[in-house]
Amino acid sequence: MSPAWLCVLVVACASLALKALPAVLAGGRALPERLRGVVALLAPALLAGLVVTQAIAGDRALVIDARLGGLAAAAIAIALRAPSLLVALVAAVTAALIRAA
Repeated sequence: MSPAWLCVLVVACASLALKALPAVLAGGRALPERLRGVVALLAPALLAGLVVTQAIAGDRALVIDARLGGLAAAAIAIALRAPSLLVALVAAVTAALIRAA
């Protein structure tokens, strides 16, 4: 086995152990209420960060283009409580129309 593959194997095992450790240590006990609130907010916060990064990121510069218009249209559709499929469709159509203009 080459040193590179050994390194990959060690990192994979360490990653698995780090992911399993909290579940093993909790041992079926419920998380405290304060911590549950934080954990519940992690996924939406990470998703929002990824969406914004993909919408305005370029090669080491901010890019204002059709993606930002689609994101704004999606935000308005979400504020109006549209279903998720409609939100995605509104964002795609808006971005396409901006690019076509």
